[in-house]
Amino acid sequence: MGFSLVSRFLKDEKGSAESSLVLIPLLTVFLIAAQLSVALHARNMEKISAQDEASSRAISGEFKDSDTFLQIYSPDPNQNLDLIISHRKKSLVQLIPGLSQITGSNPQIDVSGIAIVENQR
Repeated sequence: MGFSLVSRFLKDEKGSAESSLVLIPLLTVFLIAAQLSVALHARNMEKISAQDEASSRAISGEFKDSDTFLQIYSPDPNQNLDLIISHRKKSLVQLIPGLSQITGSNPQIDVSGIAIVENQR
């Protein structure tokens, strides 16, 4: 009786091995797609923050040491134009465990924002 019950259970589980063979690559593809969309969203949000910081620093005049300045030619002799470039760097959230061990580095987002500083002479 016990052997027939086990054999009947194994016969009822047809297709479970095939579905697990399909499920593992499908889950991997899903995690890769989710990681890409999280990375793109994080980059876009950091880009917006960097641009906001550059604009507010250009208006307030309170700059950081990490800011970069480029002088721009102005045809008006009474006005001096500078371009401020602010940088932001942040670590990326990892949905795939062990990704940094495979790539050999910790993925980071590095973005910059720009704004024009109008200085009166």
